[in-house]
Amino acid sequence: MIGPAWPIAALLVGYPLWWALGFGGLSVVVLAVPMAVLLWRRRPIKVPRGFGLWLLLLAGYLVSGLMLGESPPGTYGEFGAGRLIGYGMRFALYCAVLIMVLYLGNLTERELPQLRLVRMLGVLFVITVAGGLLGVLAPGFEFTSPVERLLPEWIAGNPFVQNLIHPTAAQTQKVLGFSLPRPEAPYEWANAWGSNASVLLVWFVVGWWVYGRARQKVFVAVVVALAAVPIVYSLNRGLWIGLGLAVLYLIVRVGGRTRVALCATVAAAVLAFLLSPLAPLFAQRLDRPHSNDIRAFTVSATLAAAAHSPVIGYGNTRNATGNHRSITTGKTGWCPGCGHPPLGSDGQLWLLIITQGFTGAALYVAFFVGAIRRHWRDRSPIGLGGVLVMGFVLLYMFIYDGLVTPLSLYLISFALLWRNTHTAGGSS
Repeated sequence: MIGPAWPIAALLVGYPLWWALGFGGLSVVVLAVPMAVLLWRRRPIKVPRGFGLWLLLLAGYLVSGLMLGESPPGTYGEFGAGRLIGYGMRFALYCAVLIMVLYLGNLTERELPQLRLVRMLGVLFVITVAGGLLGVLAPGFEFTSPVERLLPEWIAGNPFVQNLIHPTAAQTQKVLGFSLPRPEAPYEWANAWGSNASVLLVWFVVGWWVYGRARQKVFVAVVVALAAVPIVYSLNRGLWIGLGLAVLYLIVRVGGRTRVALCATVAAAVLAFLLSPLAPLFAQRLDRPHSNDIRAFTVSATLAAAAHSPVIGYGNTRNATGNHRSITTGKTGWCPGCGHPPLGSDGQLWLLIITQGFTGAALYVAFFVGAIRRHWRDRSPIGLGGVLVMGFVLLYMFIYDGLVTPLSLYLISFALLWRNTHTAGGSS
């Protein structure tokens, strides 16, 4: 795409290239630089309502850096490069997505039509499904990226950084009691794949079904049917719950023939699924909720640690002493499952509480709740889709980290809602 919208096209349509290079979710940080330059030339800059909340979130994150050298009771770890790298990367991401929102909101409808932006998100959904199928069919696929080769070992070897720069097709875990790959390509974690798949599915349906022609609707039906395979193999209960609630949301918010057609489609899809080979795997996952114990431990440990710095948090995560099975820290020959889970690793809400205290968590929630409140009456397809994604944000913050790629998609969806007030003639 030639024109001022090229950074967004490069981010969404060009995402597989970023992933292969080793930038992946950090591509938004790279592209925020040209976005900021182009945005600066457009002064005065329009800002959305809720902009101040995100600025306060950023300011609070800077203040939380004062606590990077501290370790609350029940945690351990030395202050070092790893803690600084994580802190710096998160701050860069928070700034980058804000620049991206401002950039999108200041592009005119002629420069970047809403439908074109929605359809670019739809293209990324197709890429996501392809990556998910790769994780199912070739779970061992991985390679060393150019970025990984160029970085010094003390940076590339950091676990957080390694997940971002080392492309892999799947994440192997013993969720069902035995090793099973969970699709994650082209994202950083299996849970990120699940979160992103649900958000992008919304925009894929809006852009290519609601505004599509007959051939495009056939394409949507085929891709969604294929998507069911990695969605089930992801063993991602949060994703399944999100999709179920999305269906209920749409049934409630649409009316007339659309509601009847939606109910009929859902009934047919459920019947086809129950008769498919995917149903037994789905049932096995529901029968093995072992991750509940892990989540309960990390959440309770996160809240206990955050209570010692409730206003500004600790700037970054900390490792818990022990885990849900043992007080032993670290893996041993007799306890390979023992380890020290990072606090805040089971949801963006808990991550914010440990890094920025309850103040940061409240600002994050207020930002997205405010978006829902302001745009609830927008019953256009983009309005309904955007509010649904904001609902996903509030649901997933209990179970998924928003970092790294999910946060970019959340904020693009926020920008779509904001831009919709421009096209509808409303105020920003």
